[in-house]
Amino acid sequence: MSLEDQIKQTLDDFENTTSGKILEILHKIMPEFKSKLISEYLQGKIYKILEVNDKAERKKLCNALKPYLDWYLQGL
Repeated sequence: MSLEDQIKQTLDDFENTTSGKILEILHKIMPEFKSKLISEYLQGKIYKILEVNDKAERKKLCNALKPYLDWYLQGL
């Protein structure tokens, strides 16, 4: 399955996708951003989410990063 297909599937079934899978996809798209600053910012957000132990809180934080998935699908 292509990265684009994974992102579409994740967005279509976001509530049932694990935060680990969402973070894995975000990590894969991070090098695709044209701005190094955006990639570094996203990397910092991913690390902060990984430090959270509560699954519900992780999911909530991942939800705030959905625009990155949308940007990837729109061609960055």
